[in-house]
Amino acid sequence: MWRSTGRALILRRSIRQNFSPNPTPAVVSSWPPSPSKFPNRIYPTFWSSRFFLSATECSPGEDEASHRVENSVKNPEVGFSSVELGESNAFSKAFGDGADENEVGEGDKLNSLLELSIDGDAHLGTEDFSEEAAAEVPEVDLDQLESVLSILQSTLPQEIGSSLDSLEELRLSEEFVVRVFQDAHVSGENLVSFFRWAIRNEEAAKSSRALDILVRTISACDDVNKLEAYMLWDLMKELGKIEGIVNTDMLNQLISIFWRLGKAKAGLEVFDKFNEFGCVPDGYTFYFTIEALGKKSMIDTAWSVCEKMLNSGGLPDVEKIGKIITFFCKGKKAKEAHLVYLLAKENNILPGRDALSFLIGGLCRNDESVLLALELLEDYPQESLKYENKTFSLVVKSLARIKDVQAAKSLLLRMVVSGPPPGNAAFNYVITGLCKEGEVEDAIALTKVIESRGLRPDVYTYSVIMSGFAKAGLMDEAFKVFCEAKKKHKILTPVIYHILIRGYCKLEEYEKALECLKDMKEHTIQPNADEYSKLIKTLCLKAVDWRTAEKLSEEMKESGFYLRGETSSLISAVKMLEEEITAVE
Repeated sequence: MWRSTGRALILRRSIRQNFSPNPTPAVVSSWPPSPSKFPNRIYPTFWSSRFFLSATECSPGEDEASHRVENSVKNPEVGFSSVELGESNAFSKAFGDGADENEVGEGDKLNSLLELSIDGDAHLGTEDFSEEAAAEVPEVDLDQLESVLSILQSTLPQEIGSSLDSLEELRLSEEFVVRVFQDAHVSGENLVSFFRWAIRNEEAAKSSRALDILVRTISACDDVNKLEAYMLWDLMKELGKIEGIVNTDMLNQLISIFWRLGKAKAGLEVFDKFNEFGCVPDGYTFYFTIEALGKKSMIDTAWSVCEKMLNSGGLPDVEKIGKIITFFCKGKKAKEAHLVYLLAKENNILPGRDALSFLIGGLCRNDESVLLALELLEDYPQESLKYENKTFSLVVKSLARIKDVQAAKSLLLRMVVSGPPPGNAAFNYVITGLCKEGEVEDAIALTKVIESRGLRPDVYTYSVIMSGFAKAGLMDEAFKVFCEAKKKHKILTPVIYHILIRGYCKLEEYEKALECLKDMKEHTIQPNADEYSKLIKTLCLKAVDWRTAEKLSEEMKESGFYLRGETSSLISAVKMLEEEITAVE
């Protein structure tokens, strides 16, 4: 039984080898290498049920054929080497205990036959797979490939078709076209011209894979020009009529090309064709289109595209979200950028610190969106607060600008407690707001907070508090603050003296006003022409003191200032009035 079955197995192996096709010529393919190039694997062999039949149950024809094969195995001219037949006797040892010499010999032969069968079946498995793969992937003739590449590299785009027509028996396929795109290294114009010729002559070349590689090849070129981009777009519009050829990734790359070229309207045209081609825009579609439109400052059109992105829920990565937010903030659409931020946050896409700061700055420009900026301060991680002093101070300033001083004060005190540490500017914004509302005592309390943090209130801080007291008619308190400022700062500003002079004149305390003017000169602070003019007018109109006014006018001339004619006439008029009154008396 064993001999008959072994002979049948050898017969099957012999027939397959004798009638196998001739070796195929070398081909180039982008498919993975043949399985024979990988480490050999022994695939499990499923024995035929005839293997377990007795020798008498084998058909006469099969036994006769097996006998012929046995003779051929013994004959070295058949082509089987001793290595292929095997020399192990493990199988005979397992089944031949107590057998005579002849039986052992028969067992050795049977063992060789079995090893040959297993080895043969393993090779047959890889050969079958290789033949199946070769049947699926068309061969690429290297000579024909070189001929096509030569034409593409040496021919103008308009002459490529006629030159390719001259090639005889050119076997076009998708694989051939792909290899041309990968190996050509020519301009995009020539590649598009070749592809047009290929799809006109071979339907199989009209594939999504080939078009995708063409688009990627052209997009990867740093020096792609407008003609190549428009040629590619015209080709894609034609192929887009065929279902399944054009996809979203191809269109995204084309929009990116138009963005780089500054062709915003062309990029928008591609965007508008998505539905027609049966493609669904993704986050990168919206990003590339918005960037292309932004390059031409088409802000409103870009926002209409962004609205579609918000409605679809498709967002790009975090870096591109940050760029979109920054773009709309620069275009004075901070509230719209805020909507993008909220959707990204909802999808756990948190833009970076720079984009968030830019958004807050944009929201602070408009009074109606300052409170939105205040809310966004909560999104800063605690560890990054130390870098955001400028952003927080901007929100404090904006709150004071819209007269929400209490919110500004609360934010300032929060900065004192948890950071970022506020500077003098942030304190001054709140102090100014408090003084304008008459809450001078609260403003003074904030100066104590400034000092407790190791800072020193600047001259502006003192002048603001003095102005608050002066407006309330509390000149004694204003003068106390002035004295404190003189202790802390060696150099004061004309503004701080101007506040005192105006305050004293308002209370008709002209002597104190003149003392302040004298103190200015002693501290090398020169009063300006406006300071002199206002004081002269006040002396003439309220104090009717033309003599002091005349002295001040002479000081003005000595200081190089020009006294206006109306002011000079006012002094003369007061003088004449006094003389008339004296004459009457």
